[in-house]
Amino acid sequence: MKAILALEDGSVFVGRGFGAKAQACGEVCFNTSMTGYQEILTDPSYKGQIVTMTYPLIGNYGVNQIDVESWQPHVAGFVVRELSPMVSSWRAESSLAEYLEKNGIPGLQGVDTRALTKKLRVRGALNGFISTSEVAPEEAVARAKNWPGLAGVDYVKSVTHAEPFLWDDRKSSKFTLSRGSASPVCGAVLPPADIPIVAFDYGMKYNILRRLRQHGFRTQVVPATATAEEALAYKPAGIFLSNGPGDPAALGYAVRAVSDLVQSGTPIFGICLGHQILGQAFGGKTFKLKFGHRGANQPVKDLTSGRVEITSQNHGFAVDPATLPKEVAVERINLNDGTVEGLRHRRKPIFCVQYHPEASPGPHDSTTLFAEFRQMIEKG
Repeated sequence: MKAILALEDGSVFVGRGFGAKAQACGEVCFNTSMTGYQEILTDPSYKGQIVTMTYPLIGNYGVNQIDVESWQPHVAGFVVRELSPMVSSWRAESSLAEYLEKNGIPGLQGVDTRALTKKLRVRGALNGFISTSEVAPEEAVARAKNWPGLAGVDYVKSVTHAEPFLWDDRKSSKFTLSRGSASPVCGAVLPPADIPIVAFDYGMKYNILRRLRQHGFRTQVVPATATAEEALAYKPAGIFLSNGPGDPAALGYAVRAVSDLVQSGTPIFGICLGHQILGQAFGGKTFKLKFGHRGANQPVKDLTSGRVEITSQNHGFAVDPATLPKEVAVERINLNDGTVEGLRHRRKPIFCVQYHPEASPGPHDSTTLFAEFRQMIEKG
């Protein structure tokens, strides 16, 4: 079926549709990962976004139920250069096209994703409209122009779990897969869950919860709207702040709760949106990046050790270092554009990073941050 992607600047990309016969508006962004499209589709941080993959061939290993990062895909639309005509992985349970169709998400293939990515890098992220049903180009451009965008919008409340829950140990063991079976076989025995923590779910990926459990944390998950008092009622040894979608400046309720937690003296570890919320709780401000960081190859420098990590990232906003108080140190920076990638409080047991140490998908350079969180709690 014929499909179209229109941008607010008047650009129109016409190709072939796949997935659902549907229409959607969203912020058009690009991801440079070569693999991991299923994890990208199911990452709640992509709520309200039309994702373009820069790697030319997508879909060759299909989709399975083990690699999902949340209960459903969250992208508004999906754009690729070429959709693989066949699925070759023995783990596959369906094709990418079938998965998108089942979940009501429009896909577009056969367009010049290099030209689209270059436009986004030069102009910055643009609002767009994608459709796999008949629509005139003029109407599609108008729909893109009229979409309000991500700035100032709270998408967190639409992706957080509505009720608190305790993470299930059975979903956390490292596993291997035997050929001919899509079911995981437990590998290394999990350590005792001897450190109770509370994790704020702003749109958390499952692999974060797996990593926390693999490091001995007993994780009580609470909704994004939980107060500090509600979180502390569980008597946690530490607080974890998750990733999530949208504009961090629109999350006043989250900033107030975290500000109270900072004052409580409880050890805190935040990633991605959690990092941005902590930055605001410290008194800082956030700003929108030109086209964001999305991919599995972002270089980050630890200013304390000089070590460089190759990291997995997905964010369109950043913390402004000039607005931070003196008691908060910028500990890590992005080597591509110099933006803040990590903060640490000079007096309190609190640190955060802008990237994804759970790396699903992505390199494992930063996995040790979960162990560092544990050590910080044990030391305290």
